[in-house]
Formats: sequence, C-alpha cells, structure tokens
Amino acid sequence: MKLSRRQILSLATGAVSLPVLWRAAQAYPTRPVRLIVPFAPGGSPDILARLLGPFLAERLGQPLVIENRPGAGALVGTEAVVNATPDGYTLLLANTSNAINATLYDKLNFTFMRDIVPVGGVARNPLVMEVHPSVPAKTVPEFIAYARANPGKLNMASPGNGSSVHLAGELFKAMAIIDMVHVPYRGGGPALTDMLGGQVQVMFDSTSSSIEYIRSGKLRPLAVTTATRSSALPGVPTVGEFVPGYEASSWFGIGAPKGTPAQTIEELNRAINAALADPKIKARLDEMGSMVLSGSPSDFGKLIADETEKWAKVVRFAGARPD
Repeated sequence: MKLSRRQILSLATGAVSLPVLWRAAQAYPTRPVRLIVPFAPGGSPDILARLLGPFLAERLGQPLVIENRPGAGALVGTEAVVNATPDGYTLLLANTSNAINATLYDKLNFTFMRDIVPVGGVARNPLVMEVHPSVPAKTVPEFIAYARANPGKLNMASPGNGSSVHLAGELFKAMAIIDMVHVPYRGGGPALTDMLGGQVQVMFDSTSSSIEYIRSGKLRPLAVTTATRSSALPGVPTVGEFVPGYEASSWFGIGAPKGTPAQTIEELNRAINAALADPKIKARLDEMGSMVLSGSPSDFGKLIADETEKWAKVVRFAGARPD
C-alpha cells in the first residue's frame, strides 16, 4: 500500500511525540518531595535528615522538605506516611524504632514491613557504653565482674522504655548475664543529666550526644556497640570484642508507602546512593561516627527484617512495654 505524503508526515510526528509524552508521564519528581522525620527537631534523626536533604534534593532536581512528626516512639510520623498517597512525594526516615515497635506494641494500626516499602539505607550509628567516673570499671570485662559482684545495684539509664538505648542495654544484660536496674527517662537529655550527676551509673547512649562529655572526662567510654570500631572514638573497643556476637546500633533509611511505583523507588534509590557517595557527605558522616548504609531496596528490606526479628527477642526477654 502506497502512503500519501500527509500520512507519512502524520506517522512521523506521532513517532516523535510518543516518547516525549511517555517521558512526561513518567517524570519524577515534578514537585517538592516531603521527608517525614518521626522525631522532634534537634536529635540525631533530624540532624541526619537535614544533612542528607540538600544532597538528595540536588540529585532529584526538586526541594526535599523535612517535616518533623514526633510522638509515640515514632508511631505518629510513621502512620502519616503509611496513610499518604503512594506517589513518591511523601517519604519516611525509617529507623530502629520501627523494628522495635513491631513487637513492643500489642496492637498497631499498621504493619511496618507490609505497609512501608524499603527504598534505601542511609546510615548506621553506634551507641557507646559509658559509665560515670564513680564506677571503678575501666573495661567491659571489669564492668561485668563488678556488676556480678553487685547484682541489682547498678542503675542503667535510657530515654524511655523500648528505645534503642534501652534495648541495647537489655541485650547486654542478657548476653553478659548480669543484673542492672533500668531507669527510664522522658528523653535523652534528662537521662544524660543524671548520668553526669552520678544518679545513674551506666548508659548505652548515642555517640553524638555523649562524645563531648567523653572527651572532657565527665563520662568514661567502655565500648561502642557496633560490630566495628567507630571513627569518632577510634581508641574505644567494641562490646563484641569481649561479649562475642553482641551488636546494637541505631540505623536509618528511607521508606515509602506501600503501592509506590517500582520505577519511583528505583529513582529514589539511585539518588540516595549518589548522595551518600558524595565526598562531602561521607566526610560529615565520618565526623559523626556514622557508617554509610548504601545499597539496593532489597538490601534495606533485609536489614529491616533481620532487625525486627532480633529486637523482638530482646523485647520479650526484657518484658519491655511502652511508656
């Protein structure tokens, strides 16, 4: 069949316009993206989100708006993302609390591993096992011996029941076979104040919160809780060097509502990994003692599943309940 000149031009125009229309339909993002941080401003999660924000915005080509939604141990902010439109424009700074809450609470309005899609890991932060200088122990073995000789006489501070700081201590108690009294506070600030005052003797605190007090000698570090030593405290050993198999940390990553298009997830994952590879952000994370958690969405999903299983056992062992 012989085509007329007009038909040929019409077909050619359609062939050119179809890819343009497809790209326009598939473009992401075309407007600002919101990252919900389920904690109050000023803490480690908020600092990390605001550090990542400009780098991620640059790679997405759209502003990244940080929105703090604190409350109920990260439940308020998490539920806001669960209920958001699954279009890639509302994201969650997922964290250790999400894994812990799955067992800590008897009933939730959502199931985290079902209702939040993993996008990518961001960072893993060590905690530091620290004691007040009045405690005679200067090493983890000395601390274990002292605790066994004084069962129930050491007070262990935490920002609250079920927090990662609390459960890191409970995991240590279980693996070291010692008895300490847990003293929950309404936040990390009051707990740290009483640590400095000697009202409580031991805490598994975030490195960023305690490092200046450690450097000034007001608190004594015994070990960091990650599997490897921290660049922020290079001379401090890991707990695992004395209690084989021990590991605890605060981790962070990005999640999206269930149903978010796979292509959008992949686009976000590429942007996150590119941001984390930037020398400036790597240097800043190193200063904070954080370890980069780049990888695929499935890598982050496996971390969430493993951590949920791990902390479920600790929650049950400790009999931890929400505040």
